[in-house]
Amino acid sequence: MKQIVTCKEMKALDGNMIEGIGIPSCVLMERAALKVAEELERTLADKKQEERILCVCGNGNNGGDGVAVARILKLHGYRTSLYLVGNPDHRTVEMQRQLDIAAACQVPVVNNLETEEYTTIVDAIFGVGLSRPVEGSYRDVIMALNQLNAWKVAVDIPSGVNGDTGAELGVAFHADLTVTFAFRKAGLCLYPGRKFAGKVIVADVGIYASDKVKPYLWQTEKTDIHFLPDKIVDGNKGTFGKILVVAGSPGMCGAAYLSASGAFAVGIGMVKIVTAEENRIPLQTMLPEAMLDCGDDFAKDLDWCDIVVIGPGIGTTYQAAEKVQWFLEAASGAAKPVILDADGLNLLAQHPEWKQYLTSHVVMTPHMGEMGRLTGKKVSELQKDRIAAARELAAETGAVCVLKDACTVTAAPDGNTWISLAGNPGMATAGSGDVLTGILAGVLAMFLNKRTELPDTGRQAALGVLLHGMAGDLAAKEKGTAGMKAGDIVRGASEVLKNK
Repeated sequence: MKQIVTCKEMKALDGNMIEGIGIPSCVLMERAALKVAEELERTLADKKQEERILCVCGNGNNGGDGVAVARILKLHGYRTSLYLVGNPDHRTVEMQRQLDIAAACQVPVVNNLETEEYTTIVDAIFGVGLSRPVEGSYRDVIMALNQLNAWKVAVDIPSGVNGDTGAELGVAFHADLTVTFAFRKAGLCLYPGRKFAGKVIVADVGIYASDKVKPYLWQTEKTDIHFLPDKIVDGNKGTFGKILVVAGSPGMCGAAYLSASGAFAVGIGMVKIVTAEENRIPLQTMLPEAMLDCGDDFAKDLDWCDIVVIGPGIGTTYQAAEKVQWFLEAASGAAKPVILDADGLNLLAQHPEWKQYLTSHVVMTPHMGEMGRLTGKKVSELQKDRIAAARELAAETGAVCVLKDACTVTAAPDGNTWISLAGNPGMATAGSGDVLTGILAGVLAMFLNKRTELPDTGRQAALGVLLHGMAGDLAAKEKGTAGMKAGDIVRGASEVLKNK
């Protein structure tokens, strides 16, 4: 897992290197520019003579980075020009120093974006500190740059992207490549910023983690899948976990099937489905490996299991509400982990007094619509800052919040938060969330045996989200995103674990 930073944290880390350790800011700027230039040359070296590079620079230190990039590339034999945006009176000291150096190196400055046909555009207008809408000449320039038929590279972050939320601040530069410094910024992980960034390279420029900035935001990586423990050789079906899936209203068994299938796909030992009698025959036909209980001896079922999944397809009737409340309260009293999803969350929104049953052993998995119902906020408001939304709900309830979206955010009650970059549009299909509940339960079950170090529930849930996303990516390679179904993700999960 790699640390992600907010704009405030990046400023503190940068300041610690300059003021605390004593590295001059111009040294850090030179390092940053060298890294960007190296990435450009890695791609452009074979066509140096044909390249026409334009570095578009604002008045701040991000602009200074861009000016230094132009100078380095010119000294390396590239045909490079500068285009300066904004009032010259507002330039920072570092930006002006870089312009003076560039002038001494005879880097040309152009006054028109159409001076010639550029093959590469370097965006160094705004850095990660931008928080207000882009207006005036800045807006006009960014819109014009987006229309140019050229390879586009952003310095640290595409101009116009909020570095914390990924929001588009009026207009944003559309990069093919973003070279960001020291740490990936949160806004490069969340949409639409992630889309505007293109490929992201995190460059080491000599700014490192500090005890003065406590990390709480993390990016899960494919290599993190190795943290999932393998099955012990002397285990049995009981050792590998017993999951109870409380799901499926009468005649609606698909969600229960997919959730149970997701659990089996990641190696769970036993699954019992508590569902309506009408679902017995189809579930026994589709998934004979699962046990079924269509009765009402809930205490016996809860005593049997290690982990409870509550909610997929269960409905929101009075009878469903009684069942969900009973299992939430009983599981809380027994300190058993719970995955609360779908109609379980919708019922929780209708009965906020049930929040008393939520603990750090509970993982809630709302999509944005369910999140809106849980919080009483509009989806459009929640989407402005998904990290904050997930963290606030986790802190309020004491449970883990897995906020599902194109980029899923997992937040623990203590504030630790994980972002998964795995997954693809093909996973936006009916039943995908049901598969996730089963995978999450299965991952929590992997840590039940005490022979491995036990991470907190939030970290376990983040690993489950990663596994789900990687499974979807495998399915997309096989089927394509247009033809994927939830069942393909189930098969993908087994493949991910097989190859880890």
